[in-house]
Amino acid sequence: MVYYVCMSYTVKQLSRLAGVSVRTLHYYDEIKLLKPTSIGTNGYRYYDEEALIRLQQILFYRELDLSLDEICRVLENPDFEVISALKNHKKSIKGRIDRLQNLIKTVDDTIYHLEGLKEMTDKELFKAFTEEEQEKYAVEAEQKYDPEIVRASNRKWKSYTSDKKTRILAEGNQIYIDILAAMPKGSDSAEVQSCVERWRNHMNYFWTPSLEQLIGLAEGYNSDPAFKKNFDKIDPHLTEFMLEAVQNYVKNASKVKP
Repeated sequence: MVYYVCMSYTVKQLSRLAGVSVRTLHYYDEIKLLKPTSIGTNGYRYYDEEALIRLQQILFYRELDLSLDEICRVLENPDFEVISALKNHKKSIKGRIDRLQNLIKTVDDTIYHLEGLKEMTDKELFKAFTEEEQEKYAVEAEQKYDPEIVRASNRKWKSYTSDKKTRILAEGNQIYIDILAAMPKGSDSAEVQSCVERWRNHMNYFWTPSLEQLIGLAEGYNSDPAFKKNFDKIDPHLTEFMLEAVQNYVKNASKVKP
């Protein structure tokens, strides 16, 4: 027979247990995201197992980058079911683990390559950037402008054959490789500007950005953590250099506009 002892935790105890600050727990109470199970005569908040499970769900969803408002809506949904949610969390976390393991291997291989300990092809430099990631990058900036553009871009991408998608991704990777090789010559050099022109034309496989949107996309490489984190694995200066190169490209292109 299993005997279960139900424990209640104060805010301070729960803070230590879950690794969140007391202030955070107070705020969750304030916005009605995580209410204490009871309030003692001493004014202390107490949390039981049900509250602990809810806090665990909140922290899981925070790991998945949901806002507190979104988490509240999910947890308050009448159809919300803890076991199903945990299974979905497990699936999402495993996907992230696989993704991070691929990135770690690519980083290690790149280090060995730069140290002369391992040969690495240009294609292998970018093997951790999956088709799904490339597609996400190509359309993410569009969301700042028009949702219909996003939908049209997705339709366009899905219309390509598998072989064509492979060729498109290889072409995009080659552009970044060529930019890396030309970086020492400066962002306004003819070699880099030629790469930016190719990059702009490459975007036509997904959507056709204006000059202003090109800058927005390059800024996204710097400001969006998902963009920057992945490109930093290749070269920590790539996104910053890319933005500068695109700004020079747009400035030059604007001068020749009729």
